Amino acid sequence: MATVTSAQPTEPDMHEEENAPQIVLLDPALLVRDACNAREEGTEPGEDLINSVKEIGVEESISVRPRPDGTYGVFKGWRRAQAQQIANATAGQDGRPVRRVKAHVREDLVGRDGWTRFLSLVENKHREGMSERDILKSQELSLIGMSDIERRRAGKALGVGRNAVKQARAAQQLDDAALRRAAAGGLDLEQTAQLAEVESVPGAERRLLRALDRDQAEGSGGRGHWDQEMALLKAEQDDAAARIKAEEDLKAADIPLLGQPGWGQKDPSKPLAELTTGLGNPLTEDNHKNCPGHSARLDDEHRPVWHCADPAAHGHKVRLQPKKPRTQADEARAEERRKVIACNRAWKAAAGPRQDFVARLVRQKTLPDAARVFAQEVLLTLPHFYSSWTDKHESGTVARFLSIKEPENADLAETAAQLPRARVANALFAHVAAACEYDVREPKTWAHLSARQARYLLLLEALGHEDNGSYRLSEVEDQAVTRHRPAPAA
Repeated sequence: MATVTSAQPTEPDMHEEENAPQIVLLDPALLVRDACNAREEGTEPGEDLINSVKEIGVEESISVRPRPDGTYGVFKGWRRAQAQQIANATAGQDGRPVRRVKAHVREDLVGRDGWTRFLSLVENKHREGMSERDILKSQELSLIGMSDIERRRAGKALGVGRNAVKQARAAQQLDDAALRRAAAGGLDLEQTAQLAEVESVPGAERRLLRALDRDQAEGSGGRGHWDQEMALLKAEQDDAAARIKAEEDLKAADIPLLGQPGWGQKDPSKPLAELTTGLGNPLTEDNHKNCPGHSARLDDEHRPVWHCADPAAHGHKVRLQPKKPRTQADEARAEERRKVIACNRAWKAAAGPRQDFVARLVRQKTLPDAARVFAQEVLLTLPHFYSSWTDKHESGTVARFLSIKEPENADLAETAAQLPRARVANALFAHVAAACEYDVREPKTWAHLSARQARYLLLLEALGHEDNGSYRLSEVEDQAVTRHRPAPAA
């Protein structure tokens, strides 16, 4: 007798979606969150996702179940669906197309709440964020292979600038821990690349994050504090590089660089300025360089100060002069010297952000009225500093402010012939600003800033404030203009 076997219930196939009907296009207005969507928190789309969907739509299909009222419940991709709804809401006014969403319509899951919730759980649980390094690498590699038009669209969707490829490559020089801290601190791609550029400076990461906090606390969206801190860090990096080069030059010349003696050790070396030959004649670099003790130390500006490592052993005499004890006045002078060196370096560094801001002002479609009036006044009154600068026939800074490629080779006569009427005020301000920059070029200008020079800096400060804090005076500039600031109204 034949044995009758009952059919065993089959287990749901975890890959049922592979056999699901073809992807269909659905109107986002018909999409709602499925009651069995496993994600309960963080269900709103982020700004990056919204920007991406506005540009290219939802690339990855979502998964939905039909509902009795004709809508569809989204159990996979609800944030993507919402992003398309938001994008469609402003598509008309932004000149973008209204798009539909690609979706797997899972009729087989109607009534199967448990399995629907499970599939949603798997989707969300394993949708972990990419590592910061993988994100940077994928940005770099994907943007390299695009046409200019595609790169612009992709950059807009990703929220990155036109130098994203270069910035992504530079940012990858940071180690994984630094990349995680940069992401947690809110650094964008450009800022992460800049951090990588100055990472070797002690405390660079801490200082930049503090500058970013100051910019964010002001709530205007500018990055004036960040730019000034970056300029200082680059100046310090250049200073460290100058010292390394000075040390390498001494090594190449086979001249020992004297270190500082250890605790309790006596330093037998002396600078040549304090020594004489056995006959009492002065010692100089030239007449001492063949001495076995010929050596050097580097001063604060990395210039060699010539020494003899052991004058007594090599027959030199110490100049007969009474040794004065170091006084409090000596300490004060040394401290003042250190301050002067730091301020000189900071003043030179501040020129970069300042001139970048001037170039941004000149590029604007309409020059701010305050900048226009300032330029007109200088051109009409011809102050001494302006006529002195014009005698130099220096055009590189003007060309840079006008964003001319290869400014050192610019033909400003040709530029003038092609200049649109609407850009004349911008060009005149570029000319006047170049003269002002020449006027404040010396590193020690901070110590004796005139009222005329301060007026230029205060103008830029006011324009930067009006431009959402995109430019701030550096600490040394702020210090220099303090006595020239208008008295507060009573």
